[in-house]
Amino acid sequence: DTQIGERGVLLSGGQKQRIAIARAFIKNAPIVILDEATSALDNKSEAIVQKAIDNLMADRTVFVIAHRLSTVHNADKIVVVNYGKIAEIGTHDELVAKPDSIYASLYRAQLS
Repeated sequence: DTQIGERGVLLSGGQKQRIAIARAFIKNAPIVILDEATSALDNKSEAIVQKAIDNLMADRTVFVIAHRLSTVHNADKIVVVNYGKIAEIGTHDELVAKPDSIYASLYRAQLS
């Protein structure tokens, strides 16, 4: 048995995020909201969690709020919100193909 403390106080941010994603799997909810689901993870953990998220998305409606674009790369539809308004809508490939798009600019910045 592992001690996690009351309300998980002994868990790291990444551990808490992984537990929250596991709960979504177990609950089998038809609608899932992931708000910065990989923000507290290192690159290796992010890749593992992203694979789990991709599996979680199957046959569900999933809203992903993210600054790390790797989290939304495989989404059916990406909605870019800028200053509280919808600025762009498309798939990853569609948005990256537009050189002056906000998404493409963010994507290039995250690659470097």
